[in-house]
Parts: sequence; structure tokens; C-alpha cells
Amino acid sequence: MKNFTAIDFETANYSRTSVCSVGIVVVRAGVFTDQFYSLIQPEPNFYAYNCTKVHGLTCEDTDDAPVFPHVWQQIAPLLEGYPLVAHNKSFDEGCLKAVFRCYGMDYPDYRFFCTLQAARKAFPHAPNHQLHTIAALCGFDLTRHHHALADAEACAHIACAIL
Repeated sequence: MKNFTAIDFETANYSRTSVCSVGIVVVRAGVFTDQFYSLIQPEPNFYAYNCTKVHGLTCEDTDDAPVFPHVWQQIAPLLEGYPLVAHNKSFDEGCLKAVFRCYGMDYPDYRFFCTLQAARKAFPHAPNHQLHTIAALCGFDLTRHHHALADAEACAHIACAIL
């Protein structure tokens, strides 16, 4: 796969609509051409302790952040009709569909590919198939795990290596 956009969401709580940050990495002809990161005011706007423990974000970080529709207006032109790639696509695709529904936005039926599923086939004997483990096997050092842009970059490296 040479043309795609890797995407990663972090959520504020256990609702898929509560996206609080997004990172994307655009890959065209196998070259990383663009990236985007934004904090997002989540809906509903509260943070579960365990979610904050994972990514470190709190209401203080996102109370003044834009809501999802304003952020997506900046992202949509970068997609250019190419597929989206995520590590554990069921989570990220689920978040995207849920937040589109939450804001009454028409979902454009994005095509998604999953690096987690591909990693299970490519690395059947890996100790696990978590993003940081597979990224390392693909030669990428994921030092800021659970930062949406860093995770999207790791996903893009994995996709270039095994999709």
C-alpha cells in the first residue's frame, strides 16, 4: 500500500464519541507527505481516570479545544479519497463513525485497513501485537505511545512495512 492516511484517536472516557485528540499521517507514493494533530473538546466532556492515565490528557487540556466538526474540516481535505489505516481499526473506525453520528454529520463511508490484523499474520510469533511492539519489529521507535500523532506515525510505518 503506497497511498493512505494513518489515523489515531484518543478518547476522554469510555464513549467512542469522546475523542479528545486525533493524529494523522498522510502517505503518498510511499512518502510521508503531511501530518496533523489536534486536541478536541470531547463529547461527553469528562475524563475517565483510566483514560487520562493512558494518554495524560485532562479537561484542562481540551476545555478550550475545538469541537470535532471544526477539526474534521481541516482533516477531510488531506484524505483525498485514499483509505484510512489504523492499528486496531475497530476502535478508530468506531470512534470516527460514532462522532460523526454524534454531531449529525454525513459519514463518507471511509475505507479502513487494520495494521493489527495484518501484524497478526506478518508476525505470528511476536510476544504481542500491540502498537509499540509491532512498530519496533518494523524498525520504528515509538517513544510517545498514546500521543495520537506519534501513534499515527507508528501505524504509518507499520503499514508501509507490511500492508
